[in-house]
Amino acid sequence: MEQSNTPRWIIFVFDIFLSTFAISFAYLLRFNFQIPDAVSEKMLYGLLLVVGVRSLSFITSKLYAGIIRHTTLHDAERILIVISVGTLILTLLNLLSRNVIGEFLIPFAVLIIELLLISLMFMVSRVLAKGIFWRLIADKATTKYVLIYGSGNHGMALKQIYQQAYDANSEIVGFLSDNPRQIGKKLDGVMIYNSNRFEELVAQHNISTFLIADSRIDQEVKRSLVEKALNHKVQALTVPKVSDWINGRLNTQQIRKVKIEDLLERKPIRLDERNIASNIEGKTVMVTGAAGSIGSEITRQLSRYKPGMIVLIDQAETPLYDIELELLEDFNCKNIQVVIGDITQSKRIEKVFEDYRPEIVYHAAAYKHVPMMENHPEEAVMNNVLGTKVIADLAHKYKCKKFVMVSTDKAVNPTNVMGASKRIAEIYTQSLNSISDTSFITTRFGNVLGSNGSVIPRFRKQIENGGPITITHPDITRFFMTIPEACQLVLEAGAMGKGGEILLFDMGEMVKIDDLARKMVKLAGLEPGKDIRFHYTGLRPGEKLYEELLNTKENTLPTHNPRIMIAKVQQYAFSDVSEQMKVLIARAKQGYPMEIVAGMKEIVPEYISNNSQFEQLDSEFLSA
Repeated sequence: MEQSNTPRWIIFVFDIFLSTFAISFAYLLRFNFQIPDAVSEKMLYGLLLVVGVRSLSFITSKLYAGIIRHTTLHDAERILIVISVGTLILTLLNLLSRNVIGEFLIPFAVLIIELLLISLMFMVSRVLAKGIFWRLIADKATTKYVLIYGSGNHGMALKQIYQQAYDANSEIVGFLSDNPRQIGKKLDGVMIYNSNRFEELVAQHNISTFLIADSRIDQEVKRSLVEKALNHKVQALTVPKVSDWINGRLNTQQIRKVKIEDLLERKPIRLDERNIASNIEGKTVMVTGAAGSIGSEITRQLSRYKPGMIVLIDQAETPLYDIELELLEDFNCKNIQVVIGDITQSKRIEKVFEDYRPEIVYHAAAYKHVPMMENHPEEAVMNNVLGTKVIADLAHKYKCKKFVMVSTDKAVNPTNVMGASKRIAEIYTQSLNSISDTSFITTRFGNVLGSNGSVIPRFRKQIENGGPITITHPDITRFFMTIPEACQLVLEAGAMGKGGEILLFDMGEMVKIDDLARKMVKLAGLEPGKDIRFHYTGLRPGEKLYEELLNTKENTLPTHNPRIMIAKVQQYAFSDVSEQMKVLIARAKQGYPMEIVAGMKEIVPEYISNNSQFEQLDSEFLSA
């Protein structure tokens, strides 16, 4: 139940009463409770002056505006500053009085005593008020018992701000730490425990909330603790890293529920910053699909490396405008050019190359929705194949230094049109590399968290609507990485690539989609199967149970970055690939799906359709 706050005017009147009492008692103490007549005559003026100055200082600083039951050390510091400033003003007025009328209006000893008295009285009054509130009022409410991970300054800051304003009826039972030098000690009177005692403490103290204060927590420890919290129906909350605190201070609005993305994160990537900077700094860089989830993040990260210019190309008007404003306002990136255009329109795009002469191209524009491309193979070929061909051919013609293509794990042993179209784009850029001075590099990775079309936003919306959560198959698995993580690796791969390679990203362990959805339900404070139902719809056209990162004929070589590998792939002659591409694109323009997909299968023999109308083409091939 929400507690009402004491009206501000009552606190102000009470503070004035304390000021009046403090100056009056200061006079009595100074003169041993026997005030001389000469002092008594001027005492009234001294009282009025002191109370007047104190009143003005309280109003100016809004000292009365704080919620007394949430008083903290920060509030105590503020009180002392306001009182000290008031005393300084009184001292100056006293000196002025000496110069004007030849004597002090208030004895300096009285001012010193008053300073000590009012400081003590303010502190004691607020501590007593806080104690009385918790004893008489808060104890009647349901107390929430809390554990905090982080036993340093971050943990202390979160404890204060949480008790102050986030949840008044809470008691911090303990801090958790993995630092053996801290375990067993106390912080602000609260014991520091080993984090492996989490479940024991939850059971012993009926913990209802778990707070993660330290953003530097090891990812495995974080995942383990949060999963234990979910299993015990304990709410898990976290805060952003210190660099994102507002003006260096934690704000109550920054305390949020742990999200599924937090659990799927991995250790920060160590980038070769110097190599990336030398690859980008001062150069004109083009990003296609710049308004999409991947393309927009690439532009954000590019801005860190001081490119001479970033050319943003997309046909989505509003998202493109949004990323332009974000780069200008949030990243202070002034050297940008925004181009609305369709990458399949070669004359339009050539004008862009001619005007800006990009030295590096990051090609992120693509259709990625598997079932939709299964229904519209002509669009998959036009955008993913022809669009890539247009950009790649122009990069070659205008002698770009590097062309970096963003591909997908669905291009490996594709079972759908989308994956096959991306594989064909890979083959074309690789073969073009053999005749070009431009270095054509392909980056390949799996699903990115929160990207357009990702299951996570969809699941989140379904949970908000009360369910059901729809999953195609209970055993379906996928690789996941965060958008910033994927784009960091794209920049690293682009810097290290020499040309002709397909660079694979370490996607970590496969994630079972059903498990991911159930964790999301628990993170929302609900119970899977009870509060939120699950509905299995069956695999969609072209969808497979699991993704791969390597073709069966491929193997990998390591690079200096353990998160990036080089795929040794089959080489194709550019003349052969070019002829096949012309035929395929011509079929796409005619718009006959079966002929289009048959052409795709000729270029990519390992493309075997799954759960799709195009499976009959594979049957015909096998029976032939």
